[in-house]
Amino acid sequence: MSIVALIDYGSGNLRSAEKALTRAADEHSTGHSIVVTADPAIAAKAERIVLPGVGAFADCMAGLRRLPGMVEALSEAVIGRGIPFLGICVGMQLLAEVGREFGDHPGLGWVKGEVVRMTLADPALKIPHMGWNELAFPRPHPLFAGLEPGAHVYFVHSYVIRPADSGEVLATTDYGGPFAAAVGRGNIVGTQFHPEKSQAAGLAILGNFLRWTP
Repeated sequence: MSIVALIDYGSGNLRSAEKALTRAADEHSTGHSIVVTADPAIAAKAERIVLPGVGAFADCMAGLRRLPGMVEALSEAVIGRGIPFLGICVGMQLLAEVGREFGDHPGLGWVKGEVVRMTLADPALKIPHMGWNELAFPRPHPLFAGLEPGAHVYFVHSYVIRPADSGEVLATTDYGGPFAAAVGRGNIVGTQFHPEKSQAAGLAILGNFLRWTP
């Protein structure tokens, strides 16, 4: 059975992510086993990797680095061998070169760009951005196969990723102005929203990720 490693580094909504991935694997008959793990050896052997994340950028990055060998195992699997990777919320933001939350903090650097605080054109809107918003797709990507523009997904965040290459923006959302709701390149994808909390649309996205062959 193919393993999806759901990385436990103390900063993720693991229970709901595990349940949603398991349901997506069942509904789409992908044959995957979802394994919550803090063991880099398991991550290194996984067929796919999911990195969740809740909290501040620096805290999440520090939590990941506190697991001996985990960053190296992820880099070897994802960058070295091209294993399909999904980052969720702060797990996606960690893909950037730098996060600018409470100072400047280095990220994984797998996506060139930065993570910055949201700026809203409408002063009536509040930060954090919390709730359901529509997705728009600049171009087709297998992660969003079968979803119509305007599909609703669930967000909870105050910071957004700004990729240096606009071609790496896979989906956008408008909340006081447009921002990247999903980014990716090659075998790497990340969502600012929480697919595990996004009901039917989220399960479809997770199913697409489990069937995706970059």
